[in-house]
This record gives sequence, C-alpha cells and structure tokens, in this order.
Amino acid sequence: MTDSAGVVLEGLDSIRSDIEDLYKDLHRHPELGLQEHRTAKKAADSLRALGYQVVDGIGGTGVIGILVNGEGPTVMARADMDALPVREQTGLPYASTATVTGSDGTELPVMHACGHDMHVAALVGCARLLAERKEAWKGTFVALFQPSEERGDGADAMLADGLTSKAPHPDVVLAQHVLPYPAGYVGTRAGSFLSAADSLRITVHGRGGHGSMPQVTVDPVVMAAMIVVRLQTIVSREVAALTPAVVTVGSIHAGTDPNIIPDRAVIQVNVRTYDDDSRARVLAAIERVVTAECQASGAPKPPEIEKITSFPPTVNDVEVTQRVAEAFAGYFGEDAQTVDVQTASEDMSKIPGAFGVPFTYWGIGGSDPALFATADGAGAGHVPVNHSPHFAPVLQPTLDTGVSALVVATLSWLSD
Repeated sequence: MTDSAGVVLEGLDSIRSDIEDLYKDLHRHPELGLQEHRTAKKAADSLRALGYQVVDGIGGTGVIGILVNGEGPTVMARADMDALPVREQTGLPYASTATVTGSDGTELPVMHACGHDMHVAALVGCARLLAERKEAWKGTFVALFQPSEERGDGADAMLADGLTSKAPHPDVVLAQHVLPYPAGYVGTRAGSFLSAADSLRITVHGRGGHGSMPQVTVDPVVMAAMIVVRLQTIVSREVAALTPAVVTVGSIHAGTDPNIIPDRAVIQVNVRTYDDDSRARVLAAIERVVTAECQASGAPKPPEIEKITSFPPTVNDVEVTQRVAEAFAGYFGEDAQTVDVQTASEDMSKIPGAFGVPFTYWGIGGSDPALFATADGAGAGHVPVNHSPHFAPVLQPTLDTGVSALVVATLSWLSD
C-alpha cells in the first residue's frame, strides 16, 4: 500500500455511517435500467457537495464527477446503478418493496439483486475520501455512474451521448463487482475475466394445420426440438476441450393448443465465450445448425436470427492488473487473491475501449464468511448468488472493502 492510500483511508471511520446510510437508502429504492433518476441524483448531489464538477443526464441517467487536483494522471472509476425485476426475499429491514409498471401493464417487483447499490455507495465513499484528503494525491479523478448494465445498453447510451468529449481522457479505467465470495475478499485476474454474452431470438417457420393431419404440415415444434438437440453438440464437438464456452437454450415458445400444429416456434439462446475467435465460431455454428435443420425439415422460408443483447468479453490489461494486485496485496494482505474466471458478463469494457485506454475489473466478496466455514467448502452451496431474490451483500466488511479497494487502486496512479 502506498503512503498516500494510508493517509486517505484514515478518513474511512469518519464517513462510514454516512456511506452505510446511503447504501441502505439505495437498496430500499432500486430502479431499473435507464430509469435510475433517483439514484443518479443521489450520486450527483453527493459529488457536487464535495466540490466535483458534475455532468449528469449522460445517456439519460449517467453521471460523471470530475475532481482536478493538480498535475498528474487521470483515473476513471466506474460503478453501475441499475437494479433487476426481482421480488426481494432477504428479510432485511431495508429490503425493497418497490414495484414498477411494465410495458404490458403488469406490475414488476424491483430489487438490487446484483449489488449495484453497493458499487454506487463504494464509489461515492471513494470520491468523498479523495476530496477530503487532497493533500495526499495529485492528478484528476473521474467518478462515473453508469445506467443499465443489466440490459447491456448503458455504456452504449453514455458513449452515444458524447461521454468521450464530456469526460477528461483517462489514463486508466477501474471497476469492481461484488461477488458471492467471503466478505473482505478482493480478487484480481489478468487477462480474460468475464465472458462475452450474446442472447439470440430464433424464429423458425413451419406450415400449420390440424394435429390429425401432420402430413400436410411442416411442424416447427419438431424443427425446434431438433435444433435444441443439435445446438448441444457445438460446445462438445466444435470447441476445443480447454476453451470455455456455454450454449444455453433458455426459452421455447410454440403453439396454443395440443391439437393444432402451429406455423412458427421461437427459441431464445444465450451464448458465453471468452475471446473473439471462439465467439465468432460459436455464433456461426448456431446460424449454420439452425439454417440446416430448417432446410432439412422443408421449412417454407428461412429462419430469422435476431441478436437481443450483446456483451463484450472483459479482458483485463495485464500490466494494469498487476499494478492493482500489488497495491491490494500491500493493503489487504491475505484477503487479496487471484479470482477465477467468471461466467458473468459486463458492458463496462466499452468505455475504456472508446477512450482507447487500458482497464482492470476486479471482484470483492460480499457473502457471510460463516457460510464458507465448512472443511470441505460445502457450505458455499448455500450462498445466495447474484440475481437471486435472496442476494444481499453483508453490509460490513463489504462496504469498507469496496471503498478501500477503489481508493487503493486509484492511488496506485495518483499517489503524490
């Protein structure tokens, strides 16, 4: 740990209560992607009160805060803000009871089931400590609060709205995510860390008719079934054994009645890969399999393959990650470790990509360490994971760890 980080983090005790209150407030009032108006205002108001130059409304609800403190590098730290349409079942006194009306008029529950409230609170805490201890560092710090990570369009929205011209050009971009590891843990990984994720909607066309006369129809249900089976061979037979990839069929919809052969079936597929080559190979194989099965079935017209969402792979810069890992080791000691590759996905890398600068993205533990205490690690099977209605990071030491990790990583560039 640098001396500068030690000086800045001396102020953590004095702000802890305020940051905990902010976290609880955000957890109690979650907002879905591109609807994070209250969350964004909380972040923007906090930054303005600290003397940051604030630009808000970027891409709808995105916020940046800029603190210039003399000559030196520029570090950008990013936190995502959005919640999920999940009904909370944590039993916490600050649990969410929020609901919104969906586009179809139905009521949707909303919950911070992925920890983005923790990310926002931690970045506000880091921003506050840096503002209050300016004598310990030099350079420019940019706090970026991004909307709509869960849908994969928040970074794109900020970039389309001119983020690269509204923010100082960073030398490095930093980000973190709370994960179902023991609270207090900090995990870095150089190179591939998070998978690319592509979600596809595939519509196959048949010729409908009566269930008693299948010979005059082209059954899209059978067609879809054959496609589902054949898709399972892509990973097992077309991807190298040591190359990680996942193809999941998460949804099939066809027909309305057992005695009617429908005229179409809709299949939804999710693909996880870790590099551009395997990503291109798997997506091309899916298109080939779907097209071939439709042709083999005599489909009256070609299938429609639509990409619903797309997340790039998160590949951490090796030198940047090593620098941060060494700083973490100096501060966190044995709690700073190398984390495994994760099958989750992120759109954060689009931001440093647009600036043309390196980045690193790390994980912090957020689960009760007692759940991991069994000798064989079996207790870990009872740990609620992100996106579960039971997921909620233990407040401490998770929040202190999140604030400290951002400060330590930032000051590995901005130390005076």
